[in-house]
Amino acid sequence: MRSGAVVLITGASSGFGAAAARLLASRGLTVFGTSRREGATGEGFTMLPLDVRSDASVAACVDEVIRRAGRIDALVNNAGYTLAGSVEETAIEEAKAQFDTNFFGMTRMVRAVLPIMRAQREGRIVNVSSLAGLIGLPFHAMYSASKFAIEGLSEGLRQEVRRFGIEVSLIEPGDFKTGATAGRERVASGLADYATARERAIEIMARAEQSGPDPILFARLLWQILAAKRPRLRYRLGKDAVWVPRARKLIPESAFEWLLRDEYKLNE
Repeated sequence: MRSGAVVLITGASSGFGAAAARLLASRGLTVFGTSRREGATGEGFTMLPLDVRSDASVAACVDEVIRRAGRIDALVNNAGYTLAGSVEETAIEEAKAQFDTNFFGMTRMVRAVLPIMRAQREGRIVNVSSLAGLIGLPFHAMYSASKFAIEGLSEGLRQEVRRFGIEVSLIEPGDFKTGATAGRERVASGLADYATARERAIEIMARAEQSGPDPILFARLLWQILAAKRPRLRYRLGKDAVWVPRARKLIPESAFEWLLRDEYKLNE
């Protein structure tokens, strides 16, 4: 990607988004990050307010980037959050809120930038999925469902827009040390039958995240994707994101399910 190219990154106030915005800006790209927090600032890049759940906010953000920079060469859809709780405990409104941010928020951003990229006859869209978009995780099933949806949309979108010079890719990170652990939301309802297993699974996942690699690895991978002439559809990031799906293919499904339950102490 040429020097000065314009990149818009959602969810850039911390974690993957902040690391990516700083690195890309340091390498000569014009970077706009976004945050729901009023007054958020970027280190070496421009921060704009954005609520991906709002059509008006999405439109205003994209319009502001065009007003300042005149084009958008790449969109990185990173904004999202993790909802924890069993499916039975999760209210439909909570599930809708999870999808409204993680999936429909991404979709709003994609739809907002596509007319610009089609007119340019070039562009890059990178959607941040997860290992949870490949493997349904216990007590995070709604989060997994939202990431599975991102996978499917990205596959179809890639085929639709490539003839316009627009490339679509997915990054599928495993456990990383980011602010997502502290930002994990829990469903409001709690059922006694799930309590012990739920809390144990959430604790195991949180420990794995906080002992995970630094988000700078995400930033470096994103740079490689944006620099590639023909980027692939999928990029898995982190050892667990590589070996867990590979193990699923190599062993019987029943054995894989047993190992997954064992990982989260659900066989006890």
